[in-house]
Amino acid sequence: MSRTLADERQADVIIVGAGPGGSAAAYHLAAAGVDVLLLEKSAFPRDKICGDGLTPRAVRQLIAMGFDLDEPGWQKNKGLRIVGAGHRLELPWPELTSFPSYGMVRTRMELDEILARHAQKAGARLMERMNVTGPVLDERTGRVIGVTAKPVDERGRKAGDEITYSAPIVIAADGVSARMATALGIERRENRPMAVAVRAYYETPRHQDEWMESWLELWTGEPGKSDLLPGYGWIFAVGDGTANVGMGLLNSSKGFQDVNYRDSLTRWLANTPEEWGFRGDTNLVGKIGSAALPMAFNRKPHYTRGLLLVGDSGGMTNPFNGEGIDYALEAGHMAAETIVQALARPEGAGREQVLQGYAAHLDQEYGGYFTLGRVFAKMIGNPMFMKQATKYGLPRPTLMRFMLKLMANLTDPRDGDAMDRVINGLSKAAPRA
Repeated sequence: MSRTLADERQADVIIVGAGPGGSAAAYHLAAAGVDVLLLEKSAFPRDKICGDGLTPRAVRQLIAMGFDLDEPGWQKNKGLRIVGAGHRLELPWPELTSFPSYGMVRTRMELDEILARHAQKAGARLMERMNVTGPVLDERTGRVIGVTAKPVDERGRKAGDEITYSAPIVIAADGVSARMATALGIERRENRPMAVAVRAYYETPRHQDEWMESWLELWTGEPGKSDLLPGYGWIFAVGDGTANVGMGLLNSSKGFQDVNYRDSLTRWLANTPEEWGFRGDTNLVGKIGSAALPMAFNRKPHYTRGLLLVGDSGGMTNPFNGEGIDYALEAGHMAAETIVQALARPEGAGREQVLQGYAAHLDQEYGGYFTLGRVFAKMIGNPMFMKQATKYGLPRPTLMRFMLKLMANLTDPRDGDAMDRVINGLSKAAPRA
């Protein structure tokens, strides 16, 4: 039976933004039989500035969504190669019962569309080029009961009249801009770390490297004889003839506001071997771009008045390593599970109590860990701290294996080894973020 126009503008759940978090939520909701409307302001394929790295946390979510990661296009990796202070240390992803022992790389140009189409196949109603302009509030209760949106053309210009879409529950997965959250007065918390990621693609013979590579020292000139840049770098093989090459800069770094990101990236890459192809514009594919990374729950509450925040809109980037895709996927899954249970209850106090559980679940899962990450982010914002930590830490493989587990948040919650127990204990003891 075909839908009427009124039916098309109503749903059980509306999701704003078809990035990893929004599409994951849409998939899990649709798979559970929920009528979900997924609104995306762009048209696929579309790019996002990102390192494109998927840790085993993210891989676990992809497996749970039914993806065949042996298909072409998924670039598997064994672990992390760390470079600094004259050392190169290869650390395999840990063998755990909770997570697979491999990571992946897939460009956001491809990944986001794959996830959105997967949700669409599961039954989600995906509408592209639909720019959500704000929430619709119940005049009596102040509760979110829908959104307003404008159709836009390929350049983002208005292409039709504003439309109102209605649903009793809305997920804001609208990225760092967090327009839905700010419309409800949920402001950014200034005492949470922010970072900027600057990224480029280069054609390179290293495009099939089996390790994700992280550089802990970024020199402005000759290594050891010039200044250290306040950040860390990465080289992630994409497998298609290119590598994603970038650097992250924390706002705890001195001079954060004054750094020329493109210049900093090119100065670091000028010190890499010429045969890698990371110098100048000859092998550069596309443009160098940058984007903000909101970290450590920099926007709360994650649920209020019928609106759930997922991904960057709720500051869900890991302050230890700048990884956000895995937490967006996990939060999207959590949001979907919460909503399925909430919709099984009649409107009122019972349903509201279930929805409040989403924010509590996030705090329980990540709150203490993100607090530890905030302390870590403050320390590594000092280039001299990074220099000393790299000098004395990298020669100690056991310490570095511990740091890999800590920074990537990869532990078994029960029956883990001594490292797992220490990390889990620290996370539980730390105040919630």
